[in-house]
Order: sequence, then structure tokens, then C-alpha cells
Amino acid sequence: MNDAKQLIEAALFAFDKPMTVKMLRDSVLSPHKLSNDDVKQLINDLQQDYDGRGIELKETAKGFNFVTRSELSDALSILWQEKSPRYSRALLETLALIAYKQPITRGEIEHLRGVAVSSNIMKTLIEREWIKVVGQKDIVGKPSIYGTTKEFLHYFGLTSLAQLPELTESQLESAISEFEQI
Repeated sequence: MNDAKQLIEAALFAFDKPMTVKMLRDSVLSPHKLSNDDVKQLINDLQQDYDGRGIELKETAKGFNFVTRSELSDALSILWQEKSPRYSRALLETLALIAYKQPITRGEIEHLRGVAVSSNIMKTLIEREWIKVVGQKDIVGKPSIYGTTKEFLHYFGLTSLAQLPELTESQLESAISEFEQI
């Protein structure tokens, strides 16, 4: 089992994307014939091994990967010359509405925001792969319905939408502010 644990650690370190339990089982662990529960236990053991260290093994909607601890991000930011992109309040409001009200049409977003949604905002959110068209509303004109993606969950460190804070309508404004700080 120790060999399998080392293989999981090495694979997660070396692979440039998060890996699911199935991906691990079907690749580096295939000779070991481990069950999903066995792999999950080995991942849990690894997470405990990294407790209190500078990096952690984190699960998001896309799988498991190593990340730096969030509390170290300010100190580590000196390593990157570029600043992370700053998004407009309008973009963040639109993203928050999609995240909390999905599935939702552009017209519904505009109604809730009280202003038109720029095509550039929708284009940016789609290019970032944070949102996608999930269907068409069965009304005149068949407008597109939008929802968030696994990439959205991964970027914001979530495994599911259930991890978004519970909000009342009046609290949606402060949630937008939280998106601005990320």
C-alpha cells in the first residue's frame, strides 16, 4: 500500500491537472487492483501527511491536486510579476447571479441587475470556462440558459455548488464583494 500511496503522490505532483480517483485507478494504480475506497483512504492519508505544511492536497470538482495553502498566498504573490486579473463589478455581479440563480437566461440576469449585460462580460465568462450554455428556455426566441462549470468550481476551490454560502436576496450583494476579493 505504501508503494500505491507514493504513486498517487507522484502522479498528483507530476500531472498538470487535477486527477479523479478513477483516473488514478485507471493509470498509475492499475497494477495494484485497488478499490475506490482504498484509493480514497490513501488520498486521505496523504492529506493528513501534508497537514500543517506549505502545500495541501485539495479536492475540487475536477479532482485532487496539490495547491499552496491559501493563507500563504499574500507572501507568495511576490514570486509572480503579473497581477492576477481584476474583474469589473458588472462581471462579478453577473457571475454571482449565474452561480446562485442557475439555470438563468441573460434576460433574467439583466432584469435582476437592472441593466444590460455586456456581450464582453458573457464572452469573458465563457472563455474562462466559468459558465456555459446548459440549454434553451422554452419561450419565444428560445434564449440560452447559463450555468456554472466544473472549471468555475475548481477555480474557486469548491467541490460542488452546495459549498456556496446560503444567501438571501439582500446578502447577494455581499457575495459579489467576496468574489471581488478572490
